[in-house]
Amino acid sequence: MKLMTWCVAAFVILGMAGAALAGENLEAIKAKGFIQVGVNEGLAGFAKADEKGEWKGLDIDTARAVAAALFGDAKKLKFTPLTPVARFLALQSGEVDILCRNVTLILQRDTSLGLNFAPVNFYDGQGFMVPKKMNVKSAKDLDGATVCVMTGSTTERNLADYFRVNKMKLSPVVLQNQASVQNAFFGGRCDVITSDTSQLAGMRVAAPNPEDYVILPEVISKEPLAPCVRQGDEQWFDIAKWSVYALINAEELGITSQNVDDMLKSEDPDIQRFLGVVPGNGKALGLDEKWAYNIIKQVGNYGEIFERNVGKNTPLKLERGLNALWTKGGLMYSPSFR
Repeated sequence: MKLMTWCVAAFVILGMAGAALAGENLEAIKAKGFIQVGVNEGLAGFAKADEKGEWKGLDIDTARAVAAALFGDAKKLKFTPLTPVARFLALQSGEVDILCRNVTLILQRDTSLGLNFAPVNFYDGQGFMVPKKMNVKSAKDLDGATVCVMTGSTTERNLADYFRVNKMKLSPVVLQNQASVQNAFFGGRCDVITSDTSQLAGMRVAAPNPEDYVILPEVISKEPLAPCVRQGDEQWFDIAKWSVYALINAEELGITSQNVDDMLKSEDPDIQRFLGVVPGNGKALGLDEKWAYNIIKQVGNYGEIFERNVGKNTPLKLERGLNALWTKGGLMYSPSFR
């Protein structure tokens, strides 16, 4: 009797786990046929609509990878531009299904907002940009400066901490969104603008005369930027998580959007598992076995989306740095696809 009771209890627990894995969030996304993505209001290189209204950027391509994995179609997305203040409420309330909006992963957000963070898709750090005519060479020379900063982000706290630790006087100009911060800085309302260095590079591209501004060498924080979803749907979280890993793993395996079809013929067992030639990974995620193939074929690997959106041949001209593969001195690393 005890054995029968234990077996029944185990069956019930497994059934509950299966129900949890099914997930209301994922089912709702499947029912409507697209993913609603929370994005930046407009940041060059990461999330910005062009003159035709087409969204482009590293965060956009990250979202496209998730859509390719889930639907087999990277275009099954709709975008909601969000301010830093509004972004988490939009995700919590179900207005959006995922944030791909240069969100910094920190302990408080991970534990108290009901969110799950996917792997980092860009390692960043906060810096400062000033007009070149100020002839400032270091952030340590900014004592008494007026600094434009956006509220509702880690940036505001980091700014206050940095000035306090270095015993410098700070005159912050706190604004609600990126557009108002940029306009205030380029309009001369403040001496300095602070944000993640990638965002500063994107803002500089939008300046009337980009060459008139310089990003100072100091990086004053760690800003690992990552997509995030609501807690409570483990399968949806797994799909988002492994879609990001797929971008990284493909680069490590040497699989690109250009050679992925040829790679289907590879005899390398890691490549065979990754591309679904040997089945198993798709079933584990509740996806088609070609889910990773669809990502790389339609979006590319991580190196491709980095270079396409923010790399050396783009207006941002960013080096890979920490965003290089772990095999090349960076932090980009994927677990095994087994």
